[in-house]
Amino acid sequence: MYQLEEETEEDWWEVEALYDLCFAPGRTALSSYRLREGVAKVAPLCLTLREDGILAAVIRYWPVTVGGRRVLLLGPVAVHPTRQGEGLGGLLMQESLAEARRLGWERVLLVGDAPYYARFGFEKLDDVVMPPPTNPDRVLGLELVPGAWEGVTGPVEKAQD
Repeated sequence: MYQLEEETEEDWWEVEALYDLCFAPGRTALSSYRLREGVAKVAPLCLTLREDGILAAVIRYWPVTVGGRRVLLLGPVAVHPTRQGEGLGGLLMQESLAEARRLGWERVLLVGDAPYYARFGFEKLDDVVMPPPTNPDRVLGLELVPGAWEGVTGPVEKAQD
């Protein structure tokens, strides 16, 4: 039986260890991490998924702006290598996106593989620019409200408190 819960401070080390395991060393050097530095994550959307107390998957979200508009930056999402292929990443995506919609967020941004994220409704954003050296083909967006990305263009910037 899985337990889906909001990430807590006590989870931090274990969550970071899972990210280290799932992603290449130096992951924090990626441009998306510059947008997260010194910015509080969107806590109600940062979820852990455990089975019998063992961390199986995690997802985090951060606030950013594009053209002065509020945007959710999704990521990272990680599933323990021994649990991949079980649909846990998809479960975290669906649960967290539904909660984001409920909380009034209108649009979501991520940097990722279009074929994987298309199944959740993400599409390439041609007029949204992540800091270099991000591949523009990997900049994807999802509208939680119809038309939410219309007219939202420009560079992705760190959210200001």
